[in-house]
Amino acid sequence: MIDKHVKETDRQHTIYEILSADAKDRDRLIVEYKRRQLEAFAPTTRRNYLQILKMFRTWCATQSLDPTPPVSPLTVVAYIDAMAGIIRPTTIETRLWAISELHRSSFLPTPCTHPIVDLALKSVKRKFGASIRQAPPLSKREILEAIRKLGDGRLAIRDKAVLWVASDSWCRASEIVGLKVRDVIPQGDGSSLLHITRSKTDPYGEGDYAYLSRNGSQAVLAWVKMAGLRPHDPLITKSQVRATIAPLDPATISRIMKRCTGREDVSAHSTRVGGVQDALQLGCDLSSIMVAGRWTSPEMPARYGRRLLVSRSAAARVASAHEAH
Repeated sequence: MIDKHVKETDRQHTIYEILSADAKDRDRLIVEYKRRQLEAFAPTTRRNYLQILKMFRTWCATQSLDPTPPVSPLTVVAYIDAMAGIIRPTTIETRLWAISELHRSSFLPTPCTHPIVDLALKSVKRKFGASIRQAPPLSKREILEAIRKLGDGRLAIRDKAVLWVASDSWCRASEIVGLKVRDVIPQGDGSSLLHITRSKTDPYGEGDYAYLSRNGSQAVLAWVKMAGLRPHDPLITKSQVRATIAPLDPATISRIMKRCTGREDVSAHSTRVGGVQDALQLGCDLSSIMVAGRWTSPEMPARYGRRLLVSRSAAARVASAHEAH
């Protein structure tokens, strides 16, 4: 709490100094900040940020409000009210982050930390709930069944590689499409390690590793051989013979999952959720699950396995013990 207060004090001091500076110096600093701001964002974050600002400005135009910083806290409150019940509170929070970042880029105080904005967001959560929608799980059993139904054509070989990588490694879609052939590191027992060079929780590329089983390794090597991929090529590419060798869009991984399993409700994230639930059913502890999925805290894997964890809670064990008598 003290550290947060110190940072806020320093930020306010920086804002004061900039606003007090010469107009030309201030304008140059703002331009340079905005350039570096977009460079520092991941491509997806940058795209979302710009899209959110476009939507905010469009909404302001329909309400005859000025979206130019500094934006009034009352404008932000009205924007929250307009989104309430239509989009999830977590999405509203993301949009508030973008508005805050817009103000930071001009070295202006953000209206999103105003108490009235905080109250508006709390009222939305109380009225509509603040639950986070979770991807439906895809278990290893379901993935293996889908793999068994695939044939031996070029598309099927590619899809088998995708399903094995997703279900063995618990990789996110962005991590799967980011893999290169050289990132598959064979092990002595026939399994492999996948070198994850960059991920959602590793934006600066410190790197990490994921597991790929023996069968998964064989499926991946079969695809690499069929597609004639070289070490520096993307591991997962389009299946067409003459297609340009380039990484797939992350959304394509979800489409592959839907098509191969016959389930329209699943996504690329479903194998992460299903993997956690499979692991909990086998008695794996949260620390080993965190290592497997490269989580830095137990919050998300615990949320994925909440239903299973409740059935194994102290209350469940007490009830089970007394049922035995």
